[in-house]
Amino acid sequence: MTDRQLAITIDRLSHQLIENHLEFKDTVLIGLQPRGIYLSDRIYHNLKKLLPNTHIAYGKLDITFYRDDFKSDKGLQAPNETDINFSVENKRVVLIDDVLYTGRTIRSAMDAMLDFGRPAAVELLVLIDRRFSRELPIQSDYTGKTIDAIITERVKVLWKERDGKDEVVLIA
Repeated sequence: MTDRQLAITIDRLSHQLIENHLEFKDTVLIGLQPRGIYLSDRIYHNLKKLLPNTHIAYGKLDITFYRDDFKSDKGLQAPNETDINFSVENKRVVLIDDVLYTGRTIRSAMDAMLDFGRPAAVELLVLIDRRFSRELPIQSDYTGKTIDAIITERVKVLWKERDGKDEVVLIA
């Protein structure tokens, strides 16, 4: 995906959220650290432009200590910031991440999110869905693009804020 395709996709995803949550009265957005927050920031700011007088609760969630591979051979993992200043109790939560691969990150996010209350419903928005690589029965409700990549290929999402350019690449 080029930077233009990425911008169009983010705009489409924002409009899909508006279609399903119109006033965002009981809906909260939560971006997943570390890389999902670049997408969630863009979605949030796009929604604020499209709905200037609407309050949208938005937070960022770190799942480092909820991962099932936390004590693996990766060495010491540094946590990211969790910034959620609201309860998710009885809210419709939209989790936002860049790539849906095995589903394990999302499972960890749901575990971590329960520390902030019990939501009425949980939806998932992802930029890239690698649909044939699931280890858990998790699927996205909002998908930017579906990529059928083989297990040896990696999907890399580059963000201008972090990587200097917006682009999605498939690395063999």
